[in-house]
Amino acid sequence: MQLDALTDLDFTRYARWLRRTTGVLHDFAVCAPTGALVWSSLPDSDIGHWIGTRCAAGFAWPCDGEGMQRMDADGATLLYMAIHARTGLLGYLAVRIANPVASLTEAPLAWDGLAETFEDIAAGIADEYTAKRELNTMAQELSERYEELHLVYAIDKQVQQLEPGADLFERLLQSWAEHMDADVAAFVKPGENLCVHATNLSAPIHNLDLVLVEMRGDLYRFTHSARAPIVINDVDDPRRAYIFTDLPFKLLCCPVIHERSVVAILVLANHLAKPDFSNSDRKLGELLANQLSGLSKMYGMLAETQKFNDQMANALIEAVEAKDPYTRGHSERVHHITMEIGALMNLGSRDTDDLFWGSLLHDVGKIGIPDAVLCKPGRLTADEFTFIKVHPERSYEILRHIDRLKGAVPGARHHQEKYDGTGYPHGLKGNDIPLHARIIAVADTYDSITSSRAYRAGRSHEVAMAEIARVAGSQLDPAIIKVFEEVCASEPEWIARFKIARDVVEAAA
Repeated sequence: MQLDALTDLDFTRYARWLRRTTGVLHDFAVCAPTGALVWSSLPDSDIGHWIGTRCAAGFAWPCDGEGMQRMDADGATLLYMAIHARTGLLGYLAVRIANPVASLTEAPLAWDGLAETFEDIAAGIADEYTAKRELNTMAQELSERYEELHLVYAIDKQVQQLEPGADLFERLLQSWAEHMDADVAAFVKPGENLCVHATNLSAPIHNLDLVLVEMRGDLYRFTHSARAPIVINDVDDPRRAYIFTDLPFKLLCCPVIHERSVVAILVLANHLAKPDFSNSDRKLGELLANQLSGLSKMYGMLAETQKFNDQMANALIEAVEAKDPYTRGHSERVHHITMEIGALMNLGSRDTDDLFWGSLLHDVGKIGIPDAVLCKPGRLTADEFTFIKVHPERSYEILRHIDRLKGAVPGARHHQEKYDGTGYPHGLKGNDIPLHARIIAVADTYDSITSSRAYRAGRSHEVAMAEIARVAGSQLDPAIIKVFEEVCASEPEWIARFKIARDVVEAAA
């Protein structure tokens, strides 16, 4: 480390400094602590070889005090001084004098000036080395911070781009495995029986299932107890006796802590041939573990909210169907058929979500219709039908207070509009009718025809399709009908599951 640092320094300016202050072009050299030549001022000088020979003969750079030292050998004198920094000995400054004085007790007065200059040069080199070392450390820290920021940015971008229902953790792990050049990245949460992983293999792993089992077992239990990151690089690490026994992988494992409890672990595994996991890798692992802790909490809350929404929607639907037993299952069937049409239309994620709730809750307004009208077994009078026509607006009044369902309200509110403008509640026409309402209208019409009522049995699939085709352009959107016909052309399983009658077609004689 220190030899590399000295190699990176520019000593020519120190040689110029030495010449200016002493007035002599010295045979000047800088040596490493071992005596190896780092730099010399005279291109043709053999000072490096000469010093190397002395060192081989046992010269160990003895220092009596902190000033300039002297060593005589083979008709020459070596004047040298140690270079010290806060980290320890950096090396030596050395000048070889070709014609030494006869007595060791005598020394030219010029050597006093040389000694003073040596002190200044040694201090300058030590300061430059320290500054360079601090800059290198800062650059390394900045590089690590950049990696951390890059990873945080990648996580944030990944989360923002996730489609509803997408596997967040799997995508993040894949991104992390690629970012860290790891063979396996895994998120293990035994409390929820969850073990999500991604691979970026540098070589095959034939026993990957066993590796994942080990992560869920002893590795999780050990990390849960340690409550701190674990790095295992060495083959002879004693922890291998009880963690990943006989599995040849390097490991980085970070606990995912929520409310002071370890709820999961984040694991990287590499083949032994790959570089060791570093302290920087550990810091990045801790960073991602903290991110995943927050995301895990957020997604847990979202899951609870989704569960509450589903339960609330089912309660509303059950309340409606409890009032009108003849339409039991209607909302579920319309919802299912609507989503089949929407899927074939390749709607975006937001539209799909709004269509999901709009179709499921399209008749929730019927909860406000008097039982005498809603449950009447015979045909309705004009006044009674007027009461029925109120239910889309009632649906709007019930759902409009729920922010989460604002995008779903138009579908429920306008599913009784007619394509020619003669429908209700607002008499909208053509494409002025919200798209979701036009889709729900086709599914609603189909189920109304094929479902049984007190006054009639449900009609067949073929009758319903013929009737829907007949009202194309007047009651229903022809473009939506075309999509629905494509859905039905594949004989979807729900026709049989919903017990929809079929016409028997006589085979040709």
